[in-house]
Parts: sequence; structure tokens; C-alpha cells
Amino acid sequence: MRGPESKMDHTTLPKAVENFIAATNAHDADALAAVFGDGATVRDDGTTYAGETEIREWIQVHLINPKIVITPTSFVGDRLVASGDGEFPGGPLSFAFVFGIEDDQVTDLAIAPA
Repeated sequence: MRGPESKMDHTTLPKAVENFIAATNAHDADALAAVFGDGATVRDDGTTYAGETEIREWIQVHLINPKIVITPTSFVGDRLVASGDGEFPGGPLSFAFVFGIEDDQVTDLAIAPA
């Protein structure tokens, strides 16, 4: 028998989303970069990041440096709502992550306050 869960059950998430959360929470830039497919884009805070170089920079500045930890609260369709906390003012904050996924890799990610 499983003990009580403090967050959403990850078995309901697509593999690419599970990998994104695990790599983010481990603060592993290389594992995070591997989640994204060729030609992927990320839209976050009014800026679009395209291609491996820009996405790696976004990963480092927006996820690794502030030591972001994502705690999922819901996942419906392609939209993950999660609490994000780390070394930034005002946290934790609730974010919506909308994923485009193909072949277990993220092809498009849009992030906005939830």
C-alpha cells in the first residue's frame, strides 16, 4: 500500500512532462535540454526562445540559477498547472505550462502565471 502523496500522482503525466519536472527539480541543465526536441520553442515571460542554444540559456537563467522546484497540482489535456518555488521574490507562484509533445520530447512550451 502506498503512503499519502504530498503532490499530484505523476503516473497521469506524459513521459516528456515527467522528464521536464524531474530534470527541473534535480537542477540538471543537461537532462532538461534533452527533454526538448530539435527545433523546439519556449515562450516565457514575453520572450520566445528557439533552438538548442537559446533554450539552454533559458534553462540556465530561468530554472537552474533560481533553483526552481515544480510541484504539479493538475494536468488536463496539454496543460500542467504547478507551483513553482525557488530563489526568487514572491514565491511560490502558480504557473501554467502548456506542452506540445512529439515522440516523448517537448516541441513547444508556453509558460504563464496561473
